[in-house]
Amino acid sequence: MEGLSQRCPLPAAAQGCPRPGRGTALLVLTLLVLVYPLLQGLAVQLHSALTGRYIPGTHSIAFVNCLNEQIARDIARAIMDKRLAACVNILPKSSALYFWKGELEESTEILLLVKTRTSKIGELSNYVRSIHPFEIPDIVSLPIEQGNPLYLRWMEENVPRD
Repeated sequence: MEGLSQRCPLPAAAQGCPRPGRGTALLVLTLLVLVYPLLQGLAVQLHSALTGRYIPGTHSIAFVNCLNEQIARDIARAIMDKRLAACVNILPKSSALYFWKGELEESTEILLLVKTRTSKIGELSNYVRSIHPFEIPDIVSLPIEQGNPLYLRWMEENVPRD
């Protein structure tokens, strides 16, 4: 510490010592923003490893409605082939009432329950929209707050990290 005070005694402005400029501060801030998701992910993993506890919201369930069973199976298979989920459940027919282009519609749909990492929801949603036949696919998700710890660990092991 003594060597530092000899090279650049306080106050710095009076001695002509260089101070970090706005460019340096902007660079540091930009790097922090870019590295934040990685640091957050590492913090979650470290907390989980040290405590053995699940962190609520680490995983999510996405709901995707499909026109029929064949489309549902095709989309479920595509999701699994891309390793975007640990599991996709295909639920049987459900009735749906909704407004479409100003008219009340009624249809029968097949529901997919997609279990994945919360960090994968954006990629999952983009991918499903790219392959789904609906003009505006119904894709919504909810975070998993609690569950069987062994199942949640299994999900963790079966969906690759970002």
